[in-house]
Amino acid sequence: MKTFTVALLAGFAALSLTATAQAEADGEAVYNQACMACHMTGAAGAPIRGDEAAWADRLEKGIDTLYAHAIEGFGAMPPKGGQMGLSDEDVQAAVDFMVEPVL
Repeated sequence: MKTFTVALLAGFAALSLTATAQAEADGEAVYNQACMACHMTGAAGAPIRGDEAAWADRLEKGIDTLYAHAIEGFGAMPPKGGQMGLSDEDVQAAVDFMVEPVL
């Protein structure tokens, strides 16, 4: 019975770790799916990933403002880049991925 209990607990632990890993947003994947078309080309004034000058004023407003603009929409950018199926966490992870090279 002890062996069964240990095996059962180990199985639950493995499932918990898998669920946690799957739940974490992948900013690069979200960027590639929803953001790249504009943020790679600069369409409609979108700041390009890695362009320090383009991100400077935006970063001065703070990361929370960037998150809010990305989630709610801002200027020409629709809410969540037009991908309403994305969670807020997915969008935040994409923002983190986009600003990472200029921080």
